[in-house]
Amino acid sequence: MARRCATSRWFTDIYPVFLCLWLYVPCPAETGLYTASDQILLLSRENVDSVLVNSTAAMVVEFYASWCGHCVAFSPFYKKLARDTKEWKPAVNIAAIDCAPEENREVCRDFRITGYPTIKFFHAYSEAGSLGFTSFLFPANIRDVPDLRHKTIDSLEGNKDPWPPACPPLEPISQAEVDVFFETNSALHLALIFENANSYIGREVTLDLLQFENIAVRRVLDSETSLVTKLGVTDFPSCYLYYPGGNFTRLRVNNEARMFYTYALQGLRGVVRSGKATVVLTEIQSNSTKEPWRQFNNSHVYMADLESALHYSLRVELAAHDIIRGDALNALKKYISVLAKYFPGRPVVVNLLKTLKAWLQDQTENKISYKAFEDVLDNRVQVPHTALPEGVRWVGCQGSQPHFRRYPCGVWTLFHVLSVQANSTGGSDPVEVLSAMRSYIHHFFGCRACAEHFENMAQEGLEQVGTLPSAVLWLWFRHNQVNNRISGDLSEDPFFPKIQWPSPETCPACHTVNEKREHKWSKDEVLSFLLSHYSSSNILTDYLEDENKILEKQNEKHRLQNLAYQKHLERKAREAPNAVTPSPPTPTQEEEEEEEGPQDETEAYGEEEVEDEEEGGEGAYRPSKVPGMKFRERRYDHRFPSIIGMKFREKADDIVDLDSFVNQNFKDKALQLAALSRVKQRTLQTKVELDHKPVFGLGMELDTALGMIGLQPVDTDLEPSQRGQRLQKRELSGQYFGGEVKLSHKGRWMSALSIGFSNLDISLCIFLYFLSSMCLLAMYVFFKNRLRRRRAKPKTVNFT
Repeated sequence: MARRCATSRWFTDIYPVFLCLWLYVPCPAETGLYTASDQILLLSRENVDSVLVNSTAAMVVEFYASWCGHCVAFSPFYKKLARDTKEWKPAVNIAAIDCAPEENREVCRDFRITGYPTIKFFHAYSEAGSLGFTSFLFPANIRDVPDLRHKTIDSLEGNKDPWPPACPPLEPISQAEVDVFFETNSALHLALIFENANSYIGREVTLDLLQFENIAVRRVLDSETSLVTKLGVTDFPSCYLYYPGGNFTRLRVNNEARMFYTYALQGLRGVVRSGKATVVLTEIQSNSTKEPWRQFNNSHVYMADLESALHYSLRVELAAHDIIRGDALNALKKYISVLAKYFPGRPVVVNLLKTLKAWLQDQTENKISYKAFEDVLDNRVQVPHTALPEGVRWVGCQGSQPHFRRYPCGVWTLFHVLSVQANSTGGSDPVEVLSAMRSYIHHFFGCRACAEHFENMAQEGLEQVGTLPSAVLWLWFRHNQVNNRISGDLSEDPFFPKIQWPSPETCPACHTVNEKREHKWSKDEVLSFLLSHYSSSNILTDYLEDENKILEKQNEKHRLQNLAYQKHLERKAREAPNAVTPSPPTPTQEEEEEEEGPQDETEAYGEEEVEDEEEGGEGAYRPSKVPGMKFRERRYDHRFPSIIGMKFREKADDIVDLDSFVNQNFKDKALQLAALSRVKQRTLQTKVELDHKPVFGLGMELDTALGMIGLQPVDTDLEPSQRGQRLQKRELSGQYFGGEVKLSHKGRWMSALSIGFSNLDISLCIFLYFLSSMCLLAMYVFFKNRLRRRRAKPKTVNFT
């Protein structure tokens, strides 16, 4: 009888509620119960034939429906089976197909699927039309991953013809085969696992080491008395290393179980993953010429790694976003807030993180530019004893090659430290650090596939975190999931293989076994280890750059930037000789400006630069206000001469209001020159003059230029000498503006012709035009007179 998706009384009671919720959430059929990060091969109508037909590996396939309650309950165990048998992939693959979508229903009917979940086994080199082995059907109430793993081995051994070419023999070995083993094999090590006939440990370890070279694993039954007697075996299970010549030694492990055997055998000398060369420390030291190898103790955390991770995160990854807005800005605020709250760094770094936090909290708009963020990050306002070292200096996270480990290792280490610090300091929100990590990785982490995998993990179990210790354990468990997923990938450093951490050598008490001799984590011991390993007292400050040198480099960088800005202003002044360019204020002048109070932005930077900001859009940098700090904008725009890119204006109507045109033209010039003279006045005046400066920005200059009543008040409180100086400046300004007005009255057409040309160019053009006109006039008069003389000459007639 075909099996149906079983239902219980509990499920029947909540099914109407479940159905109502299902109508308001995205249908599981759209995404299924598994993703690529679960290490499960996802089948569909397009790829099912290419995967199952003539495959070199055996296939375990689950046929399920995403609406089936038992399928949903069974999915975590199937995911764990896929992670547990990841190293078996050359011989056995784990796959799944969702029969709920309409496009997959025909596929499931072709394989005679009538109930869910159904799991079938397809042997290697299956032919087209094969329905798989129904004897591999798993009961729907199986919730034991070891049982699923054992059934997989039974199905693999039950179909020996054809045998997967990548799978080693799983049957027991005899003494005769052991005696001649090294004559026919090139392996460096032969591991013999002695066990009972009903034990699966030997076969599981054999498949676990399937992807490793220079090691071979064989099982020996307790009934093989000759070998048992020769090696003196008394414990079952137990593991012995056998060498050429009949030498042997017992493999010492904390527990006689599969995981302990696997880990110990992978660490033997010369045992490497297939396709990867052995890496030794001496080769790393000799081959690394640009950056020397730094000796480190893997039982400690290094502050150099944490600061390097901060540098790369804040100066490299964030720099890829010119504008940060919306959810990304909220993610950045959460990230910086957590760093400022829990980062156990040096005072200079902590001060900078707090400065960044205060600046971000003060931003009222829904977006910021990275340029503005970078100004605060580089401490351009020069807050005392505040800096973040530039560059990376990896120690515990260094890799055997430049493309191994480093920043990903630094990010994991950073968030482990933050989660432990939150637990130690008694944070109020258990998911504060995890939520900040999730949002940062989602929006900013450069590896987008990694960000997607992490988001999938966070969606599964982050809501289950209810305490600070559980947050520490959640991050540790997910980190081990990532290690399992990328183990054996090209990104794995052969000198630092991805393992389930902490290893039995690092934390023996963290590992134990259950009644079935399956590996089991002691979570209490793991938590104790994590709280100790990532505590602030276990962070070493080796290889760090001295704080004073960091501050000196920062000051030198600011000095060079100011010098470059000054040169830029000078070059700009040379390109426009008639323009008055403001010089950057000195610290004394900045203090005087603060005493004066807020100034008009046009006065501080010039009308032209303010207009550029308005036209700059989202990418334009605008200084932001931070309590206790005064930010000054620094623009490095490179302008071309006005003739480049010159456009002709559209032809306007012939009727023009000359009065409004003249007034507006004079007004624009007066405003611009008044602003520029104000900048010059601010730069050159003494402190006494600045203290008595009037409130209004426009003075007698506007009186002269526009014929208006001035806005500048009468200086009744000044001394006679100061009043005379002020009147003299006003007279000079009035003369300057009066000259401009006279030039304007010479003709609007001259102003229109001068677009893109200097006064000298216009003068030469007029002179040449006049000279050519005179030449043409002279030629005209000459030829006209000559023609007249020819007409007046009398004709002679010969009568002969």
